[in-house]
Amino acid sequence: MEGKNSDKLEGQVINIATLVDYQEGSIVSRTLIDKSAGTITLFAFDKEQGLSEHMAPFDALVYILDGEAIVTISGKSLNVIQGEMVIMPANKPHALRAISRFKMMLVMIKS
Repeated sequence: MEGKNSDKLEGQVINIATLVDYQEGSIVSRTLIDKSAGTITLFAFDKEQGLSEHMAPFDALVYILDGEAIVTISGKSLNVIQGEMVIMPANKPHALRAISRFKMMLVMIKS
């Protein structure tokens, strides 16, 4: 089996920001698509939550659905707000931190 889609969302009109909820002091995630070619995952970060610096072997696109975050790529910090996106290149260190509560969609293409 090549992967799965979350909760059979196919063929529906959905407000993407409503598919993941904030949780106090936490990061919540929900995978929408998980295929061998890539993934789409939603995240909700409470204020001051984040992901520590790490690297991934694939390019990734982060699209901010709500709120504000700092995305750091190879030491360069970028302030990103609702409606904006950042492409994080493969094999470059990156991190994310919530300035305010924020939701994002992470699209990772593996091939």
